[in-house]
Amino acid sequence: MSNPLIGLTSYRQRGQTGVWDTEMAMLPAFYLEGVSRAGGVPVIIPPQAIGQADAAEIVSRLDGLIICGGRDVDSTRYGQAPHPNAEDADSVRDEMEDTLLTAAIKAELPLLGICRGAQMLNVNRGGTLIQHLPDVLGDNRYQLGGGVFTHMDLNVLPGTKLSQSVSSPVVSGAALYHHQAIDQLGEGLVVSSKSPDGVIEGIELENYPFGVAVQWHPEQTLDNLDLFKALVAAAKARRGAK
Repeated sequence: MSNPLIGLTSYRQRGQTGVWDTEMAMLPAFYLEGVSRAGGVPVIIPPQAIGQADAAEIVSRLDGLIICGGRDVDSTRYGQAPHPNAEDADSVRDEMEDTLLTAAIKAELPLLGICRGAQMLNVNRGGTLIQHLPDVLGDNRYQLGGGVFTHMDLNVLPGTKLSQSVSSPVVSGAALYHHQAIDQLGEGLVVSSKSPDGVIEGIELENYPFGVAVQWHPEQTLDNLDLFKALVAAAKARRGAK
C-alpha cells in the first residue's frame, strides 16, 4: 500500500521568489516536512472558491487533511464584529476551509487542525473565539510578535484522542503563536488540552475516528512527530478499511 495522501490548506498572498513579486499560493515547508517524516505524502490545497460537490471530490481523493495555521478567522462567521487587533480576513480561505471541513467530517476523514485550524474547526461547528487574548490575560504571552514563538508546557486531558496520540500527559515546550483562542465550544467538540492558566489549547471531535486540533504549532518542533504520526496512522487505517 502506498503512503497516504494528506491534504494541507495553504495561504494565498503576496510573496517573492527570484525576480517575481506577485500573489502566490504557499505554505511554510515545516508542515510538509512533518507529514513526510511521519510517512505521508503532502498535497497542498490552495485557497479557491469551491462548492460542496468540489469539496466532497477533494475529500474522496485524500486519506487525511490538515487545516494549517494562518491569519485570523473572519469574526462575522461567528456573529461578532472584528476586534481592532484582528487581522484582515481572508474570506476565500475561510470559505474553502469551512466547506472542506464540512465535507471531511461527513466522510469521517482523519483531521488535524493546527492553530488557525483549531479555531476554524470550532467555528465550523458553531463555536466562537476570544478575539484578543491580551484583553483577558493582560499581556501578550501567547503571541510575542515578530515571529517569536512562546514555548510552554501544556496539559493533555486523559481519555481524549489527543492523549492517545502523544507520548506524555504534558506536551513539553509546545510552540505557541496565537492572540486568539477557543471561547464557546462548538457542537460535538470536547476540550483535549489546556495551558497552565486555563486557555484551551486542544479540541477534538467527539466519537470520531481521528479529528484532533491544537492551538500550538507542532510543525515548529519536528523533533516530536507525535501528532503527524497519529494523523498518518489514522489515514493508513482508513485506507486499509476502505
